[in-house]
Amino acid sequence: MQQIVTTGRLISRALWNGFTNLAPSNSEHVNKKREPSFLYAVCGFPKESSRKHPPVKGKFGDDAWFSAKGKAIDVLGVADGVGGWRHYGIDPGEFSSFLMTTCERLVSLGKVKPNEPNKLLAQSYYELLENKQPILGSSTACVVVLNKVTSSIYTANIGDSGFMVVRGGHVVHRSEEQQHYFNTPYQLSVPPPAHNGQVLSDSPDSADTSDFAVENGDVILLATDGVFDNVPDHLLLKELSQVEGVCDPTKLQCAANTIAWMARILAFDRSFLSPFALSAQANGINTVGGKPDDITVLLATIAM
Repeated sequence: MQQIVTTGRLISRALWNGFTNLAPSNSEHVNKKREPSFLYAVCGFPKESSRKHPPVKGKFGDDAWFSAKGKAIDVLGVADGVGGWRHYGIDPGEFSSFLMTTCERLVSLGKVKPNEPNKLLAQSYYELLENKQPILGSSTACVVVLNKVTSSIYTANIGDSGFMVVRGGHVVHRSEEQQHYFNTPYQLSVPPPAHNGQVLSDSPDSADTSDFAVENGDVILLATDGVFDNVPDHLLLKELSQVEGVCDPTKLQCAANTIAWMARILAFDRSFLSPFALSAQANGINTVGGKPDDITVLLATIAM
């Protein structure tokens, strides 16, 4: 395992011009303001890489993400399009991408209250429902809102994407995975008319919500299940602890790259007892190995 982590760090530099999206640095503002802000980096991989389809900002395969600033808030979000729709000729990435780009627009227009991230997801979802050109599919989603006035985080999570917050080398907050049954997460859906009533479709009101105060240097990992299904907590904690209080965007980007690359390697390791395999065994399914999937990592620190 040590070899995997070391390899991840070495290759993270090579990823710089590949699948990495480097976020603008907020470090120049840190000394001018005492209010908190996100300093973040993004990295990820589509499940099936192809040179014919170069990386697109805001997407990794069927995963989508966004970052936005509103009045006194910073917002990050991820969504994971349900790949099963591909069997019906539907692109799962369109649904998740629309969901996240709409969230980004709503934040930028100032139509989001800091303490209501669930309503942000609901507004975006209802726009999907009302779209004249139907965008069909399903997606999990997780949104994290930083209220700069109160130095608090507000979260909303539907399904098995999620977040972890590390402080003092410990996980102090994390999302709760929502599943109907094994490997079937809660999801927002817009099914074809012929499938109405036959497809899982959860209400935005079912989102698991939380709020908590943040401190300078806190580390927040926001990711899709391609990360959490493949990387054990102790490996995530090791990497996250190393960037507590980091305000250097290059170091933060390297850590995001390392986590994404670890998830990628372990996803295709057929002998590894991954978190997904452990969960499968707990549900009576005898299996080992990782779970190949799209991977999205949003890694942020709180800078005050």
